[in-house]
Amino acid sequence: MKYVDEFRNPQAAKALLREIKTLSKDAIDSVSPKRQNQPLKLMEICGGHTHSIFKYAIEEILPDTIELIHGPGCPVCVMPRGRLDDAIAIAEHPKVIFATFGDAMRVPGSKTSLLQAKALGADIRMVYSPLDCLQMAKENPDKEVVFFGLGFETTAPSTALTIRQAKLEGLENFSIFCNHVLVIPALQSLLDNPDLQLDGFIGPGHVSMVIGIEPYQFIAKNYQKPLVVSGFEPLDILQSIWMILRQLVESRCEVENQYDRIVQSQGNRVALDAMQKVFEVRQDFEWRGLGDIPNSGFKIRPEFAQFDAEVKFTLPNRKVADHKACQCGEILKGVMKPWQCKVFGTACTPETPIGTCMVSSEGACAAYYKYGRFSKVAKEPMPNQSTVTA
Repeated sequence: MKYVDEFRNPQAAKALLREIKTLSKDAIDSVSPKRQNQPLKLMEICGGHTHSIFKYAIEEILPDTIELIHGPGCPVCVMPRGRLDDAIAIAEHPKVIFATFGDAMRVPGSKTSLLQAKALGADIRMVYSPLDCLQMAKENPDKEVVFFGLGFETTAPSTALTIRQAKLEGLENFSIFCNHVLVIPALQSLLDNPDLQLDGFIGPGHVSMVIGIEPYQFIAKNYQKPLVVSGFEPLDILQSIWMILRQLVESRCEVENQYDRIVQSQGNRVALDAMQKVFEVRQDFEWRGLGDIPNSGFKIRPEFAQFDAEVKFTLPNRKVADHKACQCGEILKGVMKPWQCKVFGTACTPETPIGTCMVSSEGACAAYYKYGRFSKVAKEPMPNQSTVTA
């Protein structure tokens, strides 16, 4: 298949669904015959998958024998409030132009957001690439241009290449506030959580495009869980679910690649080399909802310290607890569904977000709000509605 409508073919989807319904019953028996009333729990790691699942109503058409759990694969969502406060502190400096991707603008810190700081006079600009900041730095030699480096291994290579280009051009008024995180340590943290029982994983397509599929092998070998790296179209996701079920039925635990039209086994060597040369792994990095996870974030190597905003600026560097009413942490861990949060859809909406999961284009709460507010997955009344439409 090479055209997008081929990946949304209704007849092919119906055929896959028939197979999934049959396989899911056998898979439950294979995992544990005693789980007659317990569905198989499959986690889609990437927030992009969560939005595709709701956009195309995939969860609506899956049998009740399968429950999809939403993982922590939203880079904006996992940012702790303390790091956001640090970003805002940099942005409020009078000699700084602070550049960021758009989905970070409305993420609330402990007191304010970048968007609110901009309204109060901070020079905060939205960019589409960190490379945009280099031209900005050339045009404003009297200002320090700081880029808010966010994202998993998907976006980290572009940040690394931008730093190398800045060094090549000798730009002294450009730096990065680095908050890039790594997917593998987060998955290990989830697998070690006794409160979360998972039967398989739908692996992230964009991250895997960079790191390949080999880093996931520990999930199959050490935890005996199948993982299938998936694309983002409806047939991609359905086929990945079918592949996971087939593994369970056949008592296999392997890492498979459904997204082989994009993802290579060994990943993208150019991107991996760029990250290795510019970044080193932090000993600890705080994740919203998951706490401190060892070796789970990047920091800029000492040889590129002139481009490290954490070296150039004195930051508050405080750990700040989440809003008491917000359940983003539990949602990111897959322990709670968005509609189970008391403020979902009432006090917390995309226009007035309390937590990060309602802000980002990859956030689970944003997906539920936009596509799934009347979904069958809500087994009890959601805010502002007395009944739930099936």
